[in-house]
Amino acid sequence: MQELRESQNDIHREARLLLRAARVASLAVLEEDYPSIALVTPAVTLDGGVVLLLSQLSAHTRALDRDGRCALMVSGPAEERNPQTSPRLSLVCDAVRSEDAADRARYLAVHPYAGFYAGFGDFGMYRLSTIAARYVGGFARAASLDVERLAPVTVALRDEAAAAAAMAAVNAGQGGRLDRIAREQGGDGSGWQVIALDPDGYDLAREDVVLRVAFAHGLRTYADFTSQIG
Repeated sequence: MQELRESQNDIHREARLLLRAARVASLAVLEEDYPSIALVTPAVTLDGGVVLLLSQLSAHTRALDRDGRCALMVSGPAEERNPQTSPRLSLVCDAVRSEDAADRARYLAVHPYAGFYAGFGDFGMYRLSTIAARYVGGFARAASLDVERLAPVTVALRDEAAAAAAMAAVNAGQGGRLDRIAREQGGDGSGWQVIALDPDGYDLAREDVVLRVAFAHGLRTYADFTSQIG
């Protein structure tokens, strides 16, 4: 089981932070007996699932419809001049179409610009279920991961209603604090709101700008959210 007090250098925690912060990824699919790769823009649900908004006009989407086996890679900035010092996470997945309104809502919360075309008839949501994962935390630091530890496994941390209530409480009573946090993260202006929350961090949004903020320590319950940002 996922420990509630994971160490700061826990490789599973590093992988989750990287994945939840990712706004762009490489998606590999099987197309006519050969692999093909495309740039995609992922979002991660509270339960750790990856969701994508894809167009049927794209070859990689049609390939997924024929064969849902795929792989996704996200990466972070290199720590040194050598690009191999960049952290990266590779996921082996099965992809299926999703009609879940919550998946669409999560995606559009993190990628608000996509609201312009999300309703077009050729676009649809896809959910990726991870079956294997490999994390490289920099040069000569790599490991295969326990997939279950990429998602919250306690009942309290899978509670969507509790997460929504915690966001509402913070948005209603901590507006000034949220604006200060946004400025610390490179944002400007006022009126920032929490639009997504999970055990590892949260997303702040103002207009079409979204900032990812990681917790110094993972949440035990969503009731702890207020104290984490206080």
